[in-house]
Amino acid sequence: MAGSSSSELTGERLEGMVERVTFHDAESGFSVLQVRVPGHRELVPVVGHASQVVAGEFLSARGRWVIHRQHGRQFEAAALELTPPHTLAGMEKYLASGWVKGIGPVYAKRLVKAFGRDVFDVIEHHPERLQEVPGIGPRRASNITQGWRDQKVIRDIMVFLHSHGVSTAQAVRIFKTYGEDAIRVVEENPYRLARDIRGIGFKSADRIARQLGIDELAPIRIEAGVSYALWEAAGDGHVALPEDALIAKTAELLSVPAEAVKPAIEHEAEAGRVVLSSIRGVPCVLLASFAYQERMLAERLLCLAAGAPPWPPLNVESSIRWAESRLGLTLAPQQRRAVELALSSKVLVITGGPGVGKTTLLKTVVSILSAHQVSLALCAPTGRAAKRLAEATEMPAKTIHRLLGARPGGDFQYDAQHPLPADLVVVDECSMIDISLMYHLTEAISPRAALILVGDGDQIPSVGPGQVFRDILASHALPVVRLTEVFRQAAESAIVLNAHRINQGKMPQFPALAEAGPTDDFYFVAAETPEEAAEKVVRLVAERIPRRFGFHPLREVQVLCPMNRGSVGALHLNQRLQEALNPPGPEAVERFGWRFGLGDKVMQLVNDYDKEVFNGDVGWVSAIHADDQSLAVQFDDRTVIYDFVDLDALVPAYAMTIHKAQGSEYPAVVIPVMTQHYPMLRRNLLYTAVTRAKRLAILVGQLRAVAIAVRARGQDTRWSKLQEWLEELAQSRPSPSSRP
Repeated sequence: MAGSSSSELTGERLEGMVERVTFHDAESGFSVLQVRVPGHRELVPVVGHASQVVAGEFLSARGRWVIHRQHGRQFEAAALELTPPHTLAGMEKYLASGWVKGIGPVYAKRLVKAFGRDVFDVIEHHPERLQEVPGIGPRRASNITQGWRDQKVIRDIMVFLHSHGVSTAQAVRIFKTYGEDAIRVVEENPYRLARDIRGIGFKSADRIARQLGIDELAPIRIEAGVSYALWEAAGDGHVALPEDALIAKTAELLSVPAEAVKPAIEHEAEAGRVVLSSIRGVPCVLLASFAYQERMLAERLLCLAAGAPPWPPLNVESSIRWAESRLGLTLAPQQRRAVELALSSKVLVITGGPGVGKTTLLKTVVSILSAHQVSLALCAPTGRAAKRLAEATEMPAKTIHRLLGARPGGDFQYDAQHPLPADLVVVDECSMIDISLMYHLTEAISPRAALILVGDGDQIPSVGPGQVFRDILASHALPVVRLTEVFRQAAESAIVLNAHRINQGKMPQFPALAEAGPTDDFYFVAAETPEEAAEKVVRLVAERIPRRFGFHPLREVQVLCPMNRGSVGALHLNQRLQEALNPPGPEAVERFGWRFGLGDKVMQLVNDYDKEVFNGDVGWVSAIHADDQSLAVQFDDRTVIYDFVDLDALVPAYAMTIHKAQGSEYPAVVIPVMTQHYPMLRRNLLYTAVTRAKRLAILVGQLRAVAIAVRARGQDTRWSKLQEWLEELAQSRPSPSSRP
């Protein structure tokens, strides 16, 4: 018969014992089963969907027989019902499947022999009798009892959640989060799912709530909508929203009258979940956690800045001469003043663009203080930035999460009660640190310690909520060194010069790629349509850059996009680049819209404290294990294992958004710039992208799109209150003055 399948019978019922589970996808529930059916001499292949399936179970299915091109005759089930087996053979196979901890094939045989058809009843209601079986002592009996109870709970929870439209993968996460309380939690407040469970958004939680009978005007629904609207805003970088905007956003989200939202906001404020305040004179609503963190961060920074540093007074002139001799460099007058301030301040902020000597300044300060036995802790937001900091200073450096000792569950080893054992904490790439991470970092710094914050205030702000570094600079509440002189060696780079031109609102200057000289490192490749731009990006990465400049296309070239969406967005270009650079092989696994193959470059999307991998970390797929449904990713010096059901935490990273590239540098960078990207075309975005390139930067697209970005001076406006807290608190206490 032609085609992949053809129908023989429809609406048939088929019953039998599941002999073997050939395949079961935990995410979708798709299953391929081998079933022993009375009257059939051979096992019957059955395909269908089941949240959980165990060999030995009794299967009742309704569907049709089909002929599959590859697999032959099989039963295609429209509906599957699985129940514990009722034959002795089925019971033994069921228990031997490994489904219940503590029971394997040997003990399954012994249990069925001892208790016959009553074996399930004994395990569930008379577990003390298990020790009548040879070889089963108190410990194994306890494991069997607990394993049976756990699986029964999981099955009950799965049935409940599936009946309310929750996928198998989501149901597993719900059970892992809430345990045996899962059904109670979901029934009491299904909106918690949107906050607690990755992959379940507010709309999914709202659908479950409606199925549970919660009215569209119920206070619990509108209050949840208020919180969700604020968390959505946090995803866009805001710590707060104007009250009018929050009311309108919530009303639109829930399709309820705007007048129903105001009482919900007031109730959330009374319950302490949100805070009512004003920012720039506008009445605003903040999530309580962010409001607390911004206020406490302002207080801690100002408290740290007070007093003298923890090391004895140093002879600055002799210290600088010693450092210049040891490091083989000569500091410029601006840098010498900065070193003097760093050696005499408890808190110092250092800012400036590329090529202005931030690294040289840091290296000098670190060398001087380490020679005087000052204990140092150097850190940066990402592993790549920490590695660069370590190489630049020739001192150990860690990510902030590693420095603080991130633990499973999200807390940290070091905090206010257990401060870091360091006299000076140096933090690089501060522009990318969000409010929560900076709060936890300053909480862990001893009150007697000193702090140096380094960053480029003209770059885009953090991916997470807040604009910490920008607010600190704007407040003038802390000592600030602004480095502006571009040094001669850096000035020889067109990347550095053009980055400063872009930052000054001037068009970059570049030769055509065909006219490139041996020292040129900045180019423009014209493309008038998105399709042409995408094609040229792929050819540049896969062919022209490796051939002409010698960069490895996978390890040394990074595509940075203004946006995720569109034909020259990160999502589409990832597909194109994966096909060109590392086509998925037969071992590849497809999940959540992506195919992951051996050697794929991937990026972590969320902080995972259990795995100790964090948003923006980039690694390489090193192994795929189809047998246990897992995948291994190599992140620098460590391997992390992902279950297939958790692969929504990863995306290919051949192309990424400019925001995701913060804090990183790459030997070569390709940046598509099209009018299609208009909503994101801003000066600071293009500036940030260009400054990610160490040795080669190529813009691909339209000159008019580059001009739009250069002219768009306005920075992303974020609603945050940190600047105001710093200004208000600084006025009420003596504080160091800001330095130009």
